[in-house]
Amino acid sequence: MSTRVPVNRIFHEKRRIIVPMLIVLALNIALYALVVYPLASRVRNMEDREAAAMRELLAAEKDDAAARAVLEGRDRADVALKEFYKDVLPSSFAVARDITYLKLNQLADQHNIEIRHRQGQADTEKKGTLARLRVTMQLEGSYEDIRRFIYQLEAGSDFLVIDSVQLAQEESGGGPLALTLGISTYYRTEPHGA
Repeated sequence: MSTRVPVNRIFHEKRRIIVPMLIVLALNIALYALVVYPLASRVRNMEDREAAAMRELLAAEKDDAAARAVLEGRDRADVALKEFYKDVLPSSFAVARDITYLKLNQLADQHNIEIRHRQGQADTEKKGTLARLRVTMQLEGSYEDIRRFIYQLEAGSDFLVIDSVQLAQEESGGGPLALTLGISTYYRTEPHGA
């Protein structure tokens, strides 16, 4: 036999307990729906905004560090350029010519190379405060001496750039090699102080 519990009778007999419980349950649901859930949503939104702000702050700090590195690099490059202008480049055409001719004569003497002809000329096109001195030289010597001469010219601390090299030998092949060398150096055309 099955006994069926009448719900209406239980509700009617226990309504003093059930009604307050239903009211409390309804208040809990209303309190959750009207207060707790919106506050929880706001907290989640604030946490999301805080995380986004933190990401933006980290990105801004990274950009700031990169910008500072660029500025420091530019400052180091400016200092190095000023030192290069002051310590390496000659201050005028006359100084550039004297230094270049002296260096080339010394290297030729060191390597048993004979200077046949030499001509220097200032380039008419200058860029900013720099101008170029072009030197053309005709030299004679053995292959090994010429090779060592060119190596020392390129490896030296003076700012000399080899623009062209022409090597020739007499048809008989027994004599010295003839070398025509185009060399450039740069010099300042006005004082570089800033």
